[in-house]
Amino acid sequence: MKNFVEELQWRGMIHTIMPGAEEQLAKEMTTAYLGIDPTADSLHIGHLVGVMILKHLQMCGHRPIALIGGATGMIGDPSGKSQERNLLDEKTLRHNQEAIKKQLAKLLDFDSDAPNAALLVNNYDWMKDVTFLDFAREIGKLITVNYMMAKDSVKKRFNGEGDGMSFTEFTYQLLQGNDFLHLYQEYGCKVQLGGSDQWGNITTGTELIRRKLDKEAYAITCPLITKADGTKFGKTESGNVWLDARYTSPYKFYQFWLNVSDEDAKRYIKIFTLLDRETIETLIAEHDAAPHLRVLQKALAKEITTMIHSAEEYEKAVEASQILFGGATSDALRRLDEQTLLQVFEGVPQFKIARADLGCTFVDLCAEKTQIFPSKGECRKMVQGGGVSLDKEKVADPMRTVVEGDLIAGKYLLVQRGKKNYYLVTVE
Repeated sequence: MKNFVEELQWRGMIHTIMPGAEEQLAKEMTTAYLGIDPTADSLHIGHLVGVMILKHLQMCGHRPIALIGGATGMIGDPSGKSQERNLLDEKTLRHNQEAIKKQLAKLLDFDSDAPNAALLVNNYDWMKDVTFLDFAREIGKLITVNYMMAKDSVKKRFNGEGDGMSFTEFTYQLLQGNDFLHLYQEYGCKVQLGGSDQWGNITTGTELIRRKLDKEAYAITCPLITKADGTKFGKTESGNVWLDARYTSPYKFYQFWLNVSDEDAKRYIKIFTLLDRETIETLIAEHDAAPHLRVLQKALAKEITTMIHSAEEYEKAVEASQILFGGATSDALRRLDEQTLLQVFEGVPQFKIARADLGCTFVDLCAEKTQIFPSKGECRKMVQGGGVSLDKEKVADPMRTVVEGDLIAGKYLLVQRGKKNYYLVTVE
């Protein structure tokens, strides 16, 4: 078995590790957990760092627990936030939990009879029946307010970031600490994993376990992932990059990774793929020798799109990309689903014509019904020079008729002028 801590270290996935954690993991199969916020019915790539850590944990022979924060999701974690977050109802939480489990099951083994099969738990299940009086007496008395006030996430909010801090949010670290205590007692869970912004909450848990049970528990955090230019990782102009194809299509997902900078690709390939050290070092050397070939970005996009979606969706995304930039065929164009077609040609000039206009000549389509060409003469000249295509097929005769059979997905025509100029015509 690989050493879990060493594996994370060379991948750049450790920020802080509590003394004794490495020894505990070396000694025996250890159960460790990571909390996941269930505010949506899909994970986004910001969650993926934590999920990959659970994946490595399981591959190194340890037992991962994914904790869905149903109870804590009803409250909101102040760490790294300057605003309170929206609170969810139970029905929404349960729906989100089921959706998240399906996504996690692509990466973690929940169903085998291996001793380190993963578990999915929801803290709402053990918190929903706890009364305020019980919580105040059993948990609240173990941790001093002085201890809680010393946490960075609390200090920042008290020092004027945002609108101050409600009592509900102030108690968040006790609730998260109580989760760790519960999982320690129920499953022998001795390690909590999380982002570096969670250090304060996690150490409250180790402190609770020490004071209540007189036992040792440990924390390992990973760095918060940023982009080389300092902007937030995983956000695009249109928002989060989601793992669910309903929110981010496999094509857009693939494109996100394909377009990361060289510097980011060198870090991300270690964090977001399972490729081994030797393979990654070879890829980085190849990339440095010929950066314009984007070897790293292509490998990263392939590995992660295949892992989250499938090999088939990856192939489709590559084929879709080639339509715009490579010598793809008419068949490839017609295989695209409508959503991907529109995404591939998102930035190109678009025109609309009426269905009644079908039956016109190609030259009329390009110079009268649309403004693809400024004049019929220019259109004819370029067609004769072999520089114009309709739906990825060269147009030989400018007077050819444009018919229903030319439509892609029953409503689109794609005209190409020269190598790089595309125009999408929607027939309404």
